[in-house]
Amino acid sequence: MEASPALSRIGLAGLAVMGQNLALNIAEKGFPISVYNRTTSKVDETVDRAHNEGNLPLFGQYNPRDFVLSIQRPRSVIILVKAGAPVDQTIAALSAHMEPGDAIIDGGNEWYENTERRIAEATGRGLLYLGMGVSGGEEGARHGPSLMPGGSHQAYINVQDILHKVAAQVEDGPCVTYIGEGGSGNFVKMVHNGIEYGDMQLISEAYDVLKNVGGLSNEELGEIFAEWNKGELESFLIEITADIFKVRDDLADGFLVDKLLDKTGMKGTGKWTVQQAAELSVAAPTIAASLDCRYLSGLKEEREKAEEALKQAGFKEEIGSVTSGIDKKRLIDDVRQALYASKICSYAQGMNLLRAKSVEKGWGLNLGELARIWKGGCIIRAVFLDRIKNAYQRNQSLPNLIVDPDFAKEMVQRQAAWRRVVGLAVSAGISTPGMCASLSYFDTYRRGRLPANLVQAQRDLFGAHTYERVDRPGAFHTEWTKLAQKSGSGVGALN
Repeated sequence: MEASPALSRIGLAGLAVMGQNLALNIAEKGFPISVYNRTTSKVDETVDRAHNEGNLPLFGQYNPRDFVLSIQRPRSVIILVKAGAPVDQTIAALSAHMEPGDAIIDGGNEWYENTERRIAEATGRGLLYLGMGVSGGEEGARHGPSLMPGGSHQAYINVQDILHKVAAQVEDGPCVTYIGEGGSGNFVKMVHNGIEYGDMQLISEAYDVLKNVGGLSNEELGEIFAEWNKGELESFLIEITADIFKVRDDLADGFLVDKLLDKTGMKGTGKWTVQQAAELSVAAPTIAASLDCRYLSGLKEEREKAEEALKQAGFKEEIGSVTSGIDKKRLIDDVRQALYASKICSYAQGMNLLRAKSVEKGWGLNLGELARIWKGGCIIRAVFLDRIKNAYQRNQSLPNLIVDPDFAKEMVQRQAAWRRVVGLAVSAGISTPGMCASLSYFDTYRRGRLPANLVQAQRDLFGAHTYERVDRPGAFHTEWTKLAQKSGSGVGALN
């Protein structure tokens, strides 16, 4: 039966900031949408906004039944509520009125296994299910986010025309693609957030070095970041950083950034990323370092006491002795190159994590396409994602971004500047955990031989774990202690 034209094309439940903005975006693109929220004032607020922003085709509903029945079949309902139990409660309330063939689309930052459980439950009731990562914050949701839908392919096909219009648009298409089966959309969004943690940490380290070693003012920092945003570092995070340095404090003298408490909050996606990297045996040191820094930043009172205790123990700040005679121009350029090289390592780690999970779950993730949909709308959107897309298009089985011929050249060109920055920071006593982790990752990955042979010898000595040799096949075990004592240089021979 032909659906009546009075019915909405899609529904959205959960009208906090992201939900409201995404609903208005959908309506603005010409798709009639029904909205629902348990707190009815939110429904009224959204309807008012739709009216004020151009009489958009958005219709408020005040109970789950009316909401579901106001949408044309096969129904597609986006839910944007807090991850975890609230999602299950919302699904229960809505699915009571849904029919086989209808689809639920969860747009929250959900743990991918929860999505896989819900897919199984929905399938049992004849419903379709998508877990869709949404990135770009409130601005992205309103004017064009990056969307990462995974789960039922049919559910995606049902709303493909809407998602293509609503997503951010870049020169090679809308920033949305069908990610894959199961919880792949949530997993990809989780890794996106892990990369975002790394990016933000690296930028804060660049700021720390420029401010404390280079002695740069906020005005100068604002200009430098604005300048960097015209080149290879052009990205959303660099752009907003330039803006942050320009904002004066309206409650006191000086700049607002200097008045902010240095304690970082977090929602959990970065932690999940690091846990998954460990589970999959994928090295992600830059992302892990950024997480550790957030934990350490939370220990504000402890850090202040540590600063005092170490001063009393005779610790002397080295920053002053390092900054004298610094060539500012050279330092600024070095930091730019160090930031870029460190970022490549961070993205390489994220991509390798996605590949490992894709292999484990059989998702068939297309890494080049993921880089493409991150070029617009999302928090890590950056010009250099186009180069990452091209790298994976050139070689789908590329083991690591660092060995792509283009990126390899860039790493080699930048490594001297990178080492200078890290060395300078170390001698000045300024921690650059993200840059150090990226550099260590690069230096470990590029070496054909590592000191892991000694670790294997130790493992074999104390646990008979055996070892392999470089010159012949098979597993070997040696009675190291006996042989060492025989040769007269065993444990204790030096005493």
